[in-house]
Amino acid sequence: MAEEVTAPRRGGGTGAQVVAALAFVGVVVAAMWALNGAFKGQAAAAQKKPATCTRLTEVLPARYTSGARLCSVLNRPDLPAMLGTPEDHVQTADGSGNWITLAGGDKIAAPEAHVETQTYSVKLSVDYDHLTVSQMADLFGKDAEPRTVLGHPAVLYSDHTITFSLGGDGGTRPGGIARHLVVAKSAKDGGGSFEVVIWRQDDVPPDDTALLNVARMVLPTVPGWVAG
Repeated sequence: MAEEVTAPRRGGGTGAQVVAALAFVGVVVAAMWALNGAFKGQAAAAQKKPATCTRLTEVLPARYTSGARLCSVLNRPDLPAMLGTPEDHVQTADGSGNWITLAGGDKIAAPEAHVETQTYSVKLSVDYDHLTVSQMADLFGKDAEPRTVLGHPAVLYSDHTITFSLGGDGGTRPGGIARHLVVAKSAKDGGGSFEVVIWRQDDVPPDDTALLNVARMVLPTVPGWVAG
């Protein structure tokens, strides 16, 4: 709503008119500061709101968690604070639900969500295969780090992101480090898992504390998480 400013009534001597004019200027300046502050406050509030989740593709049956659902639990206003960058805000968010076809022809549901801030990218996915986390840790090699997250077996490992060239030969090159945390759906580690991945936009190695913060806050809200 526009600010209303009332000018002083005309009349009186020169001194009174000067004082009135100065008072009027002061009121106008104060009103402009108030409006400027209000606009800044509205802009700051808008920046702290999560981006709207974009649904890319959804082809999975209803018995699987959808990419849209994963996006809704990851796209939180407090996500930048979890990542240790509270001044950031979510810029983009999307989710998709597709199949992965294995070498033998079998298909596995692979829903995932991706949220991006100025500093970090975060991906959340659900793995519907029957491998336990301990079996997956063997596949990741000697650099995999066993962990426990909220009482669930977990494993932490690294790989490189891939940077796509939009010009020239349109090729790819290795990017920065991505940190992956795979967490069993239940404390019994009976097969199937969740994965949280983070990487930085500036290719600086990401903070493991940020990754663990996101996992501890977000995973209990994902369908299929078994507490305890």
